[in-house]
Amino acid sequence: MSSNVAAAVRKSRPRSATPTIRQVPAVSRAIAILRLLGNGEGATGVKAIAQSLGLVPSTALHILRVLVKEELVEVDPVTKRYSLGVGMLPLARDVIRNRGFQSAVQPVLDGLSQRYGVVSVGVEVSGLDHMIVVAISKAQLPLRLHVDIGSRFPALISATGRCVAAYTDQPTKEIERRFRELRWHRAPNLATWRKEVAAVRRKGYSVDRGNYIRGVTVIAVPVLDAGMRMTRSIVSIGLSQQLDSATTVELGEDMRRGAQAAAPHLGLSAYGN
Repeated sequence: MSSNVAAAVRKSRPRSATPTIRQVPAVSRAIAILRLLGNGEGATGVKAIAQSLGLVPSTALHILRVLVKEELVEVDPVTKRYSLGVGMLPLARDVIRNRGFQSAVQPVLDGLSQRYGVVSVGVEVSGLDHMIVVAISKAQLPLRLHVDIGSRFPALISATGRCVAAYTDQPTKEIERRFRELRWHRAPNLATWRKEVAAVRRKGYSVDRGNYIRGVTVIAVPVLDAGMRMTRSIVSIGLSQQLDSATTVELGEDMRRGAQAAAPHLGLSAYGN
């Protein structure tokens, strides 16, 4: 009798809509190693990798050997230091190509770069964590910008970050906490930054003039999903001395029109649509 009751109770319990995720330590550790090598500034030894991730050195070594075999990681035979391998490139290219944003936005970026002499990029945004460059059109600038396909930046930094903050549904306290952790050349105070975030919804774009990088102006336009959250952005980067106020407004409006033209091909929308 009691077993029948227990069975009936189990059947009556609603199933969770969220599937149970079973931890697979080897996979989690391999991903952590790849991320560590991707975020680093150079090749890294086994001991340093193990210490950074809290792994036993022998465990880290076994995982690294598998990653080397799969060409996702390469090792210098002399220094025994590890770095990301060329096998990562086809994976990254496939991800970018299959998501469609790169092909839809590339003509827009090329046009902006040619008309205004700026570096224009398309980025995908991952919540409040980071943004990743997935498309780029470069103009010749008299300075080196460390930006290329696959470059990652904090999601709330610079002009793009103001757009992210304007269209996120994350709690205000969490946004402000992350804002205080950002590294700027000349950080705006929180009150000013809040006003600039609010202005994004009115203008349809955001401008960072020398806050993030000295002497550099960054302009960003949001591209939104069906829930009106920003998932992508078109960004232009140029020297502040070449982008006066009038040119900045003209470029911002041109970028907004470009976003409006590209977004429908992806089932997305932009400000003004």
